[in-house]
Amino acid sequence: MLKNIILFFICLFMSYNAVAEKAPDFTLKTQAGETISLSDYKGKPLILHFWATWCPYCKKLQPGLNRLYTKYKKQGLEMLAISLWEDEGATPQAVLNSRGYKLTTVINGDKLSKKYKVAGTPTTFFISKTGQIVFSTSNSNPDAPELEQAIKMILK
Repeated sequence: MLKNIILFFICLFMSYNAVAEKAPDFTLKTQAGETISLSDYKGKPLILHFWATWCPYCKKLQPGLNRLYTKYKKQGLEMLAISLWEDEGATPQAVLNSRGYKLTTVINGDKLSKKYKVAGTPTTFFISKTGQIVFSTSNSNPDAPELEQAIKMILK
């Protein structure tokens, strides 16, 4: 059974790698007004995590993403949280900070979510050093093995 599961994930990752597409460029701002663009991460493996402060599934997933980011950031991994579909007055960066995460969040990602074809939150993209989306998921399981496997792929 375990061999079948491993084989499934290998095939899954190979298929995503074979049809990888270029990550759409963007420029967004943090709550502090700092401008951040996809081009700031050129040549670096990047996780883009689309989320919302009110989303319980995002809250469930984020500890796992934060743990993996912490584990691999010394190898060059970058992670950017993109807040979208927020209520008036929401403070996404403050929410992440209160949860103990050292992640940068850009706000007003609604238009960008359309470019990335985000249908719901959380949606997480794994982007290679060459700017290709090699894997995306809407899984909210913080211990899902494909998260770490995708990170290992984009670190290559």
